[in-house]
Amino acid sequence: MKKILTLCAVALVTASVYAAHYPDITIGDLKNAAASKYVTLLDVNGSDSYKEGHIPGAIDFAANKSALAKVLPKDKGALIVAYCGGPKCQAYQAAAKAAEKLGYTNVKHLAAGISGWHDAGEKMEKAN
Repeated sequence: MKKILTLCAVALVTASVYAAHYPDITIGDLKNAAASKYVTLLDVNGSDSYKEGHIPGAIDFAANKSALAKVLPKDKGALIVAYCGGPKCQAYQAAAKAAEKLGYTNVKHLAAGISGWHDAGEKMEKAN
């Protein structure tokens, strides 16, 4: 029983440390960054979801995964924000890791995700 509890505790600590690797950004801070054209958004909800509605200006990660370096800014210190469905979704990590692997150093996570953005009454954009 002690071994099971220890393993659970280690798993929780590991998950907490791993999840904190990419700092969260609030909807308000994201809106400010977007208004100043200082952010590149990566939507990790899949192409079908992206077509139905995404944060204006976001890049469809699924459609651009193999050519990500071509759609991200040249400045490796630029703000990159990855998001997925909502607070419990962890899919954003694929885009965050991909950006980090390309050398980007200012990668953040919109924990509210597309559901939080929508629920806050923010503008959505549909793809053609």
